[in-house]
Amino acid sequence: MNTATKLSGFALGLAAVFGAAYGVGHLTGPVAPAAETRHDATDPAHDPTAADHGDGHAEPSTDHLPGGLLVADRGYTLQPVSAPTREFAFRITGPDGRPVTRYDVAHDKRMHLIVARRDLSGFRHVHPELTGDGTWRVASPLAGPGVWRAFADFTPSGVEPLTLGVDMTVPGPLVEHPLPAPATSSTVDGYTVTLAGTPQPGQAGRLTLTVTRDGRPVTDLQPYLGAYGHLVALRQGDLAYLHVHPEGAPGDGTTPAGPAVSFTTELPSIGTYRLYLDFRHDDAVHTAEFTVVAGDVPPPATPATTTAPTPDAGHGVPGHGHS
Repeated sequence: MNTATKLSGFALGLAAVFGAAYGVGHLTGPVAPAAETRHDATDPAHDPTAADHGDGHAEPSTDHLPGGLLVADRGYTLQPVSAPTREFAFRITGPDGRPVTRYDVAHDKRMHLIVARRDLSGFRHVHPELTGDGTWRVASPLAGPGVWRAFADFTPSGVEPLTLGVDMTVPGPLVEHPLPAPATSSTVDGYTVTLAGTPQPGQAGRLTLTVTRDGRPVTDLQPYLGAYGHLVALRQGDLAYLHVHPEGAPGDGTTPAGPAVSFTTELPSIGTYRLYLDFRHDDAVHTAEFTVVAGDVPPPATPATTTAPTPDAGHGVPGHGHS
Protein backbone atom coordinates (compact mmCIF):
# COMPACT_ATOMS: atom_id res chain seq x y z
CA MET A 1 0.00 0.00 0.00
CA ASN A 2 1.51 3.37 -0.99
CA THR A 3 1.68 6.48 1.15
CA ALA A 4 -1.53 7.95 -0.26
CA THR A 5 -3.49 4.89 0.81
CA LYS A 6 -2.41 4.83 4.43
CA LEU A 7 -5.22 5.35 6.90
CA SER A 8 -4.08 6.56 10.28
CA GLY A 9 -5.72 5.73 13.55
CA PHE A 10 -6.51 9.44 13.89
CA ALA A 11 -8.39 9.42 10.57
CA LEU A 12 -10.33 6.36 11.63
CA GLY A 13 -11.23 8.09 14.87
CA LEU A 14 -12.58 11.06 12.90
CA ALA A 15 -14.51 8.66 10.68
CA ALA A 16 -16.10 7.12 13.73
CA VAL A 17 -17.32 10.56 14.76
CA PHE A 18 -18.52 11.67 11.35
CA GLY A 19 -19.68 8.30 10.00
CA ALA A 20 -22.99 8.42 11.84
CA ALA A 21 -23.56 11.94 10.59
CA TYR A 22 -23.52 10.61 7.04
CA GLY A 23 -26.45 8.35 7.97
CA VAL A 24 -27.57 6.78 4.72
CA GLY A 25 -24.58 8.34 3.02
CA HIS A 26 -23.80 11.43 0.99
CA LEU A 27 -25.54 11.17 -2.38
CA THR A 28 -23.17 11.39 -5.34
CA GLY A 29 -25.89 11.45 -7.96
CA PRO A 30 -29.64 11.23 -8.49
CA VAL A 31 -31.41 8.10 -7.35
CA ALA A 32 -34.35 6.92 -9.40
CA PRO A 33 -37.69 6.44 -7.61
CA ALA A 34 -37.87 3.15 -5.79
CA ALA A 35 -40.06 0.40 -7.13
CA GLU A 36 -43.16 -0.43 -5.15
CA THR A 37 -42.14 -2.09 -1.91
CA ARG A 38 -43.51 -5.35 -0.62
CA HIS A 39 -44.48 -3.92 2.76
CA ASP A 40 -46.99 -1.25 3.64
CA ALA A 41 -44.87 0.71 6.10
CA THR A 42 -47.65 3.15 6.98
CA ASP A 43 -50.32 0.66 7.98
CA PRO A 44 -49.78 -1.17 11.27
CA ALA A 45 -52.24 -3.83 10.15
CA HIS A 46 -49.85 -4.75 7.36
CA ASP A 47 -46.61 -3.95 9.15
CA PRO A 48 -46.43 -5.54 12.59
CA THR A 49 -43.06 -3.87 13.25
CA ALA A 50 -44.46 -0.35 12.96
CA ALA A 51 -44.64 1.58 16.22
CA ASP A 52 -47.90 3.46 16.87
CA HIS A 53 -47.27 6.84 18.50
CA GLY A 54 -50.92 7.46 19.30
CA ASP A 55 -51.32 10.22 16.72
CA GLY A 56 -52.82 8.04 14.02
CA HIS A 57 -49.47 7.60 12.27
CA ALA A 58 -47.07 4.70 12.58
CA GLU A 59 -43.30 4.90 12.52
CA PRO A 60 -42.21 3.61 9.09
CA SER A 61 -40.49 0.23 9.10
CA THR A 62 -37.00 -0.16 7.65
CA ASP A 63 -37.63 -3.78 6.69
CA HIS A 64 -38.30 -2.83 3.06
CA LEU A 65 -35.07 -0.86 2.63
CA PRO A 66 -32.15 -2.35 0.72
CA GLY A 67 -29.20 -3.35 2.88
CA GLY A 68 -26.37 -1.02 3.80
CA LEU A 69 -28.28 2.27 3.76
CA LEU A 70 -28.41 2.51 7.57
CA VAL A 71 -25.65 2.74 10.15
CA ALA A 72 -28.07 1.39 12.79
CA ASP A 73 -31.01 -0.98 12.42
CA ARG A 74 -33.09 -3.15 14.77
CA GLY A 75 -31.02 -1.98 17.72
CA TYR A 76 -27.64 -2.86 16.16
CA THR A 77 -25.10 -0.16 15.28
CA LEU A 78 -21.89 -0.18 13.23
CA GLN A 79 -19.19 1.81 15.05
CA PRO A 80 -15.71 2.35 13.51
CA VAL A 81 -13.02 2.61 16.20
CA SER A 82 -9.49 4.01 16.27
CA ALA A 83 -6.85 1.63 14.96
CA PRO A 84 -3.15 1.62 14.08
CA THR A 85 -2.03 2.76 10.65
CA ARG A 86 -2.94 0.29 7.90
CA GLU A 87 -5.60 -1.36 10.05
CA PHE A 88 -9.38 -1.05 9.96
CA ALA A 89 -11.36 -1.74 13.13
CA PHE A 90 -15.01 -1.54 14.13
CA ARG A 91 -17.58 -2.91 16.53
CA ILE A 92 -21.21 -3.89 16.28
CA THR A 93 -23.16 -2.83 19.35
CA GLY A 94 -26.43 -4.50 20.22
CA PRO A 95 -29.75 -3.32 21.63
CA ASP A 96 -28.17 -3.20 25.11
CA GLY A 97 -25.45 -0.84 23.88
CA ARG A 98 -22.70 -3.40 24.39
CA PRO A 99 -20.41 -4.86 21.70
CA VAL A 100 -21.81 -8.03 20.15
CA THR A 101 -19.49 -11.01 20.61
CA ARG A 102 -21.60 -13.91 19.33
CA TYR A 103 -22.23 -14.33 15.61
CA ASP A 104 -23.51 -17.13 13.41
CA VAL A 105 -21.35 -18.42 10.57
CA ALA A 106 -22.75 -17.50 7.16
CA HIS A 107 -20.95 -18.69 4.04
CA ASP A 108 -17.94 -19.86 6.02
CA LYS A 109 -17.43 -16.56 7.87
CA ARG A 110 -18.91 -14.70 10.83
CA MET A 111 -18.32 -11.30 9.23
CA HIS A 112 -18.17 -10.16 5.62
CA LEU A 113 -16.79 -6.64 5.22
CA ILE A 114 -17.30 -5.04 1.82
CA VAL A 115 -15.95 -1.57 1.04
CA ALA A 116 -16.53 0.49 -2.09
CA ARG A 117 -15.54 3.98 -3.12
CA ARG A 118 -18.55 6.20 -3.60
CA ASP A 119 -17.80 6.58 -7.30
CA LEU A 120 -17.73 2.72 -7.44
CA SER A 121 -14.16 2.69 -8.79
CA GLY A 122 -12.79 0.65 -5.89
CA PHE A 123 -14.14 -2.53 -4.29
CA ARG A 124 -12.81 -4.93 -1.65
CA HIS A 125 -14.34 -7.94 0.10
CA VAL A 126 -12.45 -9.03 3.24
CA HIS A 127 -13.06 -10.98 6.42
CA PRO A 128 -12.00 -9.38 9.72
CA GLU A 129 -11.06 -11.27 12.86
CA LEU A 130 -13.03 -10.84 16.10
CA THR A 131 -11.15 -9.99 19.28
CA GLY A 132 -12.35 -10.74 22.78
CA ASP A 133 -13.75 -7.27 23.43
CA GLY A 134 -16.06 -7.43 20.41
CA THR A 135 -13.79 -5.48 18.04
CA TRP A 136 -13.35 -6.65 14.46
CA ARG A 137 -9.89 -5.98 12.97
CA VAL A 138 -8.44 -6.37 9.46
CA ALA A 139 -5.69 -4.88 7.31
CA SER A 140 -7.22 -1.70 5.93
CA PRO A 141 -9.12 -2.38 2.68
CA LEU A 142 -9.50 1.35 1.92
CA ALA A 143 -7.21 1.48 -1.10
CA GLY A 144 -6.79 5.15 -1.94
CA PRO A 145 -8.02 8.66 -1.07
CA GLY A 146 -11.72 9.38 -1.19
CA VAL A 147 -14.98 8.63 0.54
CA TRP A 148 -15.63 4.92 0.97
CA ARG A 149 -18.75 3.09 2.09
CA ALA A 150 -18.07 0.20 4.47
CA PHE A 151 -20.70 -2.56 4.66
CA ALA A 152 -20.75 -5.00 7.57
CA ASP A 153 -22.70 -8.12 6.49
CA PHE A 154 -23.32 -10.38 9.49
CA THR A 155 -25.78 -12.43 11.55
CA PRO A 156 -25.88 -11.95 15.33
CA SER A 157 -26.60 -15.27 17.02
CA GLY A 158 -30.33 -15.87 17.13
CA VAL A 159 -31.12 -12.82 14.97
CA GLU A 160 -31.93 -12.34 11.28
CA PRO A 161 -29.03 -11.31 9.02
CA LEU A 162 -28.15 -7.60 8.90
CA THR A 163 -26.13 -5.31 6.66
CA LEU A 164 -25.10 -1.97 8.14
CA GLY A 165 -23.13 0.76 6.35
CA VAL A 166 -21.03 3.77 7.26
CA ASP A 167 -18.95 6.27 5.27
CA MET A 168 -15.20 6.49 5.82
CA THR A 169 -12.86 9.19 4.45
CA VAL A 170 -9.28 8.57 3.38
CA PRO A 171 -7.44 11.92 3.10
CA GLY A 172 -5.41 12.80 0.04
CA PRO A 173 -5.78 13.97 -3.57
CA LEU A 174 -9.14 12.84 -4.91
CA VAL A 175 -9.60 11.78 -8.52
CA GLU A 176 -13.17 10.93 -9.51
CA HIS A 177 -13.60 8.07 -11.96
CA PRO A 178 -16.66 7.96 -14.24
CA LEU A 179 -18.73 4.80 -14.09
CA PRO A 180 -18.00 2.54 -17.09
CA ALA A 181 -20.85 2.16 -19.56
CA PRO A 182 -23.00 -0.99 -19.43
CA ALA A 183 -21.32 -3.99 -21.04
CA THR A 184 -21.86 -7.74 -21.12
CA SER A 185 -18.19 -8.70 -20.92
CA SER A 186 -15.50 -8.01 -18.34
CA THR A 187 -11.85 -9.03 -18.21
CA VAL A 188 -9.82 -9.58 -15.05
CA ASP A 189 -6.49 -11.34 -14.43
CA GLY A 190 -6.59 -13.00 -17.86
CA TYR A 191 -10.17 -14.24 -17.49
CA THR A 192 -13.17 -13.11 -19.52
CA VAL A 193 -16.56 -13.14 -17.81
CA THR A 194 -19.73 -12.78 -19.87
CA LEU A 195 -23.02 -11.60 -18.39
CA ALA A 196 -26.39 -12.85 -19.64
CA GLY A 197 -29.76 -11.68 -18.34
CA THR A 198 -31.56 -8.36 -18.01
CA PRO A 199 -32.38 -7.28 -14.44
CA GLN A 200 -35.78 -5.73 -13.85
CA PRO A 201 -36.46 -3.50 -10.83
CA GLY A 202 -38.63 -5.09 -8.17
CA GLN A 203 -38.76 -8.44 -9.99
CA ALA A 204 -36.78 -11.61 -9.42
CA GLY A 205 -34.67 -12.43 -12.47
CA ARG A 206 -31.82 -14.69 -13.46
CA LEU A 207 -28.31 -13.49 -14.17
CA THR A 208 -25.76 -15.96 -15.53
CA LEU A 209 -22.05 -15.22 -15.58
CA THR A 210 -19.79 -17.45 -17.69
CA VAL A 211 -16.05 -17.65 -17.08
CA THR A 212 -13.49 -18.37 -19.81
CA ARG A 213 -9.71 -18.11 -20.08
CA ASP A 214 -7.82 -17.93 -23.36
CA GLY A 215 -11.09 -18.59 -25.14
CA ARG A 216 -11.74 -21.84 -23.27
CA PRO A 217 -14.53 -22.44 -20.74
CA VAL A 218 -13.35 -22.72 -17.14
CA THR A 219 -14.93 -25.93 -15.84
CA ASP A 220 -12.95 -26.35 -12.64
CA LEU A 221 -13.93 -23.34 -10.55
CA GLN A 222 -13.05 -23.78 -6.89
CA PRO A 223 -15.46 -23.22 -4.00
CA TYR A 224 -15.11 -19.81 -2.39
CA LEU A 225 -16.97 -19.22 0.86
CA GLY A 226 -19.11 -22.29 0.16
CA ALA A 227 -20.11 -21.37 -3.40
CA TYR A 228 -18.76 -21.11 -6.94
CA GLY A 229 -19.37 -17.39 -6.94
CA HIS A 230 -20.57 -14.42 -4.92
CA LEU A 231 -22.33 -11.43 -6.46
CA VAL A 232 -22.58 -7.97 -4.89
CA ALA A 233 -24.70 -5.24 -6.47
CA LEU A 234 -24.38 -1.56 -5.49
CA ARG A 235 -26.80 1.11 -6.71
CA GLN A 236 -25.17 4.25 -8.11
CA GLY A 237 -25.92 7.26 -5.93
CA ASP A 238 -26.79 5.90 -2.49
CA LEU A 239 -24.91 2.56 -2.78
CA ALA A 240 -27.87 0.41 -1.77
CA TYR A 241 -26.38 -3.05 -1.22
CA LEU A 242 -27.39 -6.51 -2.42
CA HIS A 243 -25.34 -9.67 -1.78
CA VAL A 244 -26.49 -12.74 -3.73
CA HIS A 245 -25.31 -16.33 -3.68
CA PRO A 246 -25.61 -18.64 -6.68
CA GLU A 247 -27.99 -21.43 -7.49
CA GLY A 248 -26.77 -24.83 -6.31
CA ALA A 249 -23.75 -25.64 -4.19
CA PRO A 250 -20.38 -27.34 -4.66
CA GLY A 251 -20.60 -31.08 -4.04
CA ASP A 252 -24.39 -31.31 -4.29
CA GLY A 253 -24.13 -33.72 -7.23
CA THR A 254 -25.90 -31.46 -9.70
CA THR A 255 -24.08 -28.10 -9.75
CA PRO A 256 -21.21 -27.95 -12.26
CA ALA A 257 -17.97 -26.18 -11.37
CA GLY A 258 -18.35 -23.69 -14.21
CA PRO A 259 -18.13 -22.23 -16.67
CA ALA A 260 -21.56 -20.74 -15.89
CA VAL A 261 -22.63 -19.46 -12.46
CA SER A 262 -26.28 -18.39 -12.15
CA PHE A 263 -27.92 -16.09 -9.64
CA THR A 264 -31.52 -15.18 -8.89
CA THR A 265 -31.48 -11.45 -8.21
CA GLU A 266 -34.03 -8.76 -7.44
CA LEU A 267 -32.72 -5.22 -7.78
CA PRO A 268 -34.75 -2.91 -5.55
CA SER A 269 -35.46 -0.03 -7.94
CA ILE A 270 -34.95 1.56 -11.31
CA GLY A 271 -31.35 2.71 -11.53
CA THR A 272 -27.79 2.03 -12.55
CA TYR A 273 -25.89 -0.64 -10.63
CA ARG A 274 -22.35 -1.91 -10.43
CA LEU A 275 -22.03 -5.71 -10.14
CA TYR A 276 -19.02 -7.44 -8.61
CA LEU A 277 -18.56 -11.19 -9.15
CA ASP A 278 -16.07 -12.98 -6.91
CA PHE A 279 -14.89 -16.38 -8.16
CA ARG A 280 -11.97 -18.64 -7.30
CA HIS A 281 -9.72 -20.47 -9.74
CA ASP A 282 -6.13 -21.74 -9.55
CA ASP A 283 -6.15 -20.99 -5.82
CA ALA A 284 -6.75 -17.26 -6.32
CA VAL A 285 -9.89 -15.12 -5.98
CA HIS A 286 -10.75 -12.80 -8.86
CA THR A 287 -13.39 -10.08 -9.18
CA ALA A 288 -15.15 -9.25 -12.44
CA GLU A 289 -17.09 -5.97 -12.58
CA PHE A 290 -20.08 -4.88 -14.67
CA THR A 291 -22.34 -1.86 -15.01
CA VAL A 292 -26.01 -2.73 -15.54
CA VAL A 293 -29.17 -0.66 -15.85
CA ALA A 294 -32.44 -1.82 -14.30
CA GLY A 295 -35.55 -0.31 -15.82
CA ASP A 296 -35.98 2.59 -18.22
CA VAL A 297 -32.95 4.69 -17.32
CA PRO A 298 -30.62 6.25 -19.92
CA PRO A 299 -27.18 4.62 -19.79
CA PRO A 300 -24.18 6.65 -18.58
CA ALA A 301 -22.99 9.15 -21.19
CA THR A 302 -19.29 8.34 -20.76
CA PRO A 303 -18.18 5.86 -23.46
CA ALA A 304 -16.31 2.77 -22.36
CA THR A 305 -15.19 -0.37 -24.15
CA THR A 306 -14.14 -2.36 -21.13
CA THR A 307 -15.27 -2.87 -17.57
CA ALA A 308 -11.88 -3.87 -16.26
CA PRO A 309 -11.27 -2.55 -12.72
CA THR A 310 -9.71 0.88 -12.34
CA PRO A 311 -6.07 1.08 -11.22
CA ASP A 312 -6.88 1.85 -7.58
CA ALA A 313 -9.53 -0.82 -7.23
CA GLY A 314 -7.07 -3.32 -5.81
CA HIS A 315 -7.61 -5.98 -8.50
CA GLY A 316 -5.31 -7.72 -10.90
CA VAL A 317 -2.63 -8.59 -8.33
CA PRO A 318 -2.33 -11.48 -5.89
CA GLY A 319 -4.41 -10.89 -2.79
CA HIS A 320 -6.34 -8.11 -4.50
CA GLY A 321 -8.89 -7.70 -1.78
CA HIS A 322 -10.03 -11.01 -0.39
CA SER A 323 -8.96 -12.73 2.78
